[in-house]
Amino acid sequence: MAFRARAFRTASRLAPLVLVVLAIASCGGTSEQYPQSTLHPKSDVTRMIDGVFMTTVWWALLVFVLVEGALVWAILRYRGKPGDAEPAQVHGNTTLEIVWTAIPALILAMIAVPTVRAIFETYEVPKGDALEVEVIGHQWWWEFRYPQYGVVTANELQVPAGRMVTLKMSTVDVLHAFMLPQLAGKRDLFQQRINTLWFRADSSGYYSGQCAEFCGIQHWAMRFHVAATTPAEFDAYIAGLRQPRTPGGAAAPAPAAARADTTASMGASTGGQADRRTGGQAGAQGAGGADGQIGAGAQAPAGQGQQQPPMGPAPGDSTSPAGQGAKLFASRGCTACHALDATSSAKMVGPNLANIGSRRYIGAGVALNTDENLARWIQNPHDMKVGVTMPNMGLTSDQARAVAAFLRTLK
Repeated sequence: MAFRARAFRTASRLAPLVLVVLAIASCGGTSEQYPQSTLHPKSDVTRMIDGVFMTTVWWALLVFVLVEGALVWAILRYRGKPGDAEPAQVHGNTTLEIVWTAIPALILAMIAVPTVRAIFETYEVPKGDALEVEVIGHQWWWEFRYPQYGVVTANELQVPAGRMVTLKMSTVDVLHAFMLPQLAGKRDLFQQRINTLWFRADSSGYYSGQCAEFCGIQHWAMRFHVAATTPAEFDAYIAGLRQPRTPGGAAAPAPAAARADTTASMGASTGGQADRRTGGQAGAQGAGGADGQIGAGAQAPAGQGQQQPPMGPAPGDSTSPAGQGAKLFASRGCTACHALDATSSAKMVGPNLANIGSRRYIGAGVALNTDENLARWIQNPHDMKVGVTMPNMGLTSDQARAVAAFLRTLK
């Protein structure tokens, strides 16, 4: 019986430690299983943040082991027994009080110094050949502008892996927070104020982000994604966005002058680093259409790059589903809110749809960009994202599928 009692007491003492170990083990997993986990840094800035986190963890673990070890030792060593005399009463020890005040202060300093250094480094604007991206938050979607190339897109940002990226962020309505855990950390967005953040992706990949500041009923569905690609793939992506569109919405061959300018821009340096001589006005504003919802807009900064006027669709083949959808897109007034050209300088109240056909998600990450989901969003966006200000245009199922077929041609 005595042995069983001792075994039970030993097991009860070890149980909390076992639970702690199991809890820590359950926090594992891969970046694919937990795409917004901060425990899988994929860039230099997130490794720096992770370094501060692990510094804090190791110091906390050391304090825990020492304090809890001393506590357990004192309990076992000085536990009371029947017949023990009254212990001597101690009312203070100046030396001990100084020691247990100085040690925590030293530990806090060891944590504070790398923390403050990391904070200042994340706010520095990188020098040299950095890709500049303007990030604008809307209820409830994201606008991404490339001022060096004069193009704009929404909700899905493409960057070259291995190249420094500088984000300049603001909002046109309420407070938002840009959170990209594996690449860039988190930064708050304010009106009429530019906050900066930078990162350099280690390798190609597809990374998930999220608004981390409560901004309304659809805050949870204000997502975005970042595609880190090879420099050559990024150059091809930008070149595709810069192509002017035909009235039917598809990419058209650029004029000779534009082709020469694009060729010089994309081939001036090796490793996929394009010439930044061309500017542009990345100006699709607000929200709506297949990628967001109508909202307040902000005028994009003027640039010097080629600017294509927004075109309403008018394809030659009006009998195909895409052709019928193009007519509906124009006749229902969609062109008043959305530009179909990524280089358009017009001030729009909806997101630019130049490459909506090739994006992975619609509605700022609310659903995969399948034909069925796209048609469902077009017919009744409120069915998928309650509270959006994009109106229900009263389209039938067949008409919605036709518009979806037209939008699918925009790549």
